[in-house]
Amino acid sequence: MIRLERLSAYLVELPLVHPFRTSFGEEKVRRALLISLEGEGKVGWGECVAGAGPWYSYETVDTALQVIRDFFLPLLRGKPIAHPTELGELLSPIRGHPMAKAALEAALWDLYLRLEGVPLWQALGGVREEVPAGVSIGIQRDLPALLDRVASFVEQGYQRVKLKVKPGWDIQVLEAVRERFPNLPISVDANCAYDLKDTEHLKAFDRFGLMMIEQPLRYDDLLGHAKLAGALTTPICLDESISSPHRAWEALELESCRIINVKQGRVGGISAALEIHKLAQARGVPLWCGGMLETGVGRALNVALATLPGFTLPHDISATSRYYREDIAEPAFRLTPRGTIPVPEGPGLGVEVVPERLLAAQVASWSFRL
Repeated sequence: MIRLERLSAYLVELPLVHPFRTSFGEEKVRRALLISLEGEGKVGWGECVAGAGPWYSYETVDTALQVIRDFFLPLLRGKPIAHPTELGELLSPIRGHPMAKAALEAALWDLYLRLEGVPLWQALGGVREEVPAGVSIGIQRDLPALLDRVASFVEQGYQRVKLKVKPGWDIQVLEAVRERFPNLPISVDANCAYDLKDTEHLKAFDRFGLMMIEQPLRYDDLLGHAKLAGALTTPICLDESISSPHRAWEALELESCRIINVKQGRVGGISAALEIHKLAQARGVPLWCGGMLETGVGRALNVALATLPGFTLPHDISATSRYYREDIAEPAFRLTPRGTIPVPEGPGLGVEVVPERLLAAQVASWSFRL
């Protein structure tokens, strides 16, 4: 039984090595919310994957902080917890806010497994000690710049390249990349940039031999994706549309997708991600783990999740140096010559937050007794 003593929240800002541009806009600095839970002489860490603004999701780092402070804390105070899976029931009176819930659950899992001395990936039932790594490339200023970026990541050994696309930055991009790299595994991610009326245009993507088209239509449009899926040869992968295990079930029932991108923060945390994994395995649907520009805390959780047997495609889990010159957690994640990211060996998440780096990146912090 864990008796929680303190919850702390840290708002940090880390400059990105390269600006990351999607159909939503451009991000030069990662603004992140880290959560720590203290109890029984140990500290566990979690990261909220919400962004600075409500573009990818309605949640932001500010709304997450508010809901954790004003609504989660009263439900946690004085409540001993035997296992992290109990957190869902404790927080069940609160609707929505999956990213805030996921950050808290991650910190609880990390704390619990540090006390147990067990790595997270083993506790979840992982089957591999390294995971295949892909890389996501944002929209570039021009095609030569894009081709240079792709070449750089191919040389480093990444197993798959994902290209961000939007109307006006798609067919010519795929023609140029496919001509230069005819055998490279490629996927594209639209981040909801298209409409069902673009079906004929999207059919042109089929000739490029893509692994998938990720989230072409609106985040809430399962029926539209089902219609589009029937018109395309290229598999549709859903990201923003899969906001919970129930939503994943609906998408699979409607045949809205043939692949699912699992971001544990988006779906409500580790427990929810495990439910989706079970559902997908029963239907033979491949999964992969998407990224949200996480620090080493969130990246460690993604790596652990990607060790599960149903996560069979290369993940958006890049080396630390892909995004940050100096992360706040150690050890840094590095790409092997095999194009994989090894799983950290330590208990819990397997990474340690470096106090000096946390302080240097910190914009504000809060601490609450439990």
